[in-house]
Amino acid sequence: MANMQIGIRQTIFSKHAQRRLSDRHILFDHQAMEKLNEAVDRLSAKGARASLIYLNDVAMVVRIRERTVVTAVDGDSAKENIFTKIDSAAIL
Repeated sequence: MANMQIGIRQTIFSKHAQRRLSDRHILFDHQAMEKLNEAVDRLSAKGARASLIYLNDVAMVVRIRERTVVTAVDGDSAKENIFTKIDSAAIL
C-alpha cells in the first residue's frame, strides 16, 4: 500500500480497519491508494475532521488530521448501516 511519490503523506489503516479489510479480502492497489491519499488531502484542505470516503465499493471512516482509516466496510455490508461522527463525505 506504499505510495512512491515523495512529499505525499500516506493514509494509514488502524488495526480495526486492517482486520475488516482482511476479513472481507479487500485489497487496495497503488492507484486506489493514490485516490485515497488525494481525497484525504482535499478533505483536509476543506477543514474536514472525520469523513466517510467511498472508494472501490468500500466505505471508510477516516480521521483526516491523523490520516487514519478507522473502519471500513464493503458495499454490501455498508447497506442499511448508519455512519456517525463524520462531518463530510467523498464519493470516488
